[in-house]
Amino acid sequence: MIIFDPWWNPAVENQAADRAHRIGQDKGVFVYELITEDSVEEKIMAMQQKKQARADNFYKGGKKEEALLLTADDLTELFQPISGL
Repeated sequence: MIIFDPWWNPAVENQAADRAHRIGQDKGVFVYELITEDSVEEKIMAMQQKKQARADNFYKGGKKEEALLLTADDLTELFQPISGL
C-alpha cells in the first residue's frame, strides 16, 4: 500500500492501512508513505505529528486546555511559501 496524499486526520490513513491488512491476512502488507520534500504534504505530515502528540498529551492527563490548541504559528507555517520552487 502506498500513501501519496496525506490526510489531515491520521486516523483515516490508519483505517486504510488496517483494511489492507484485513484484505491480505495471509500475506504481508507493507505501507509506504511517499512525501515530496519541501511540499505542502510534508507540512501536513508535521502537523499530523503535532496533532498526535497533542492527543496523546490530552489522553494521558496532560494540560487539557493547552493540549488541543492550534496556534496562529501553526497555520502561518502551513501557508508559508514553499522554498525551492
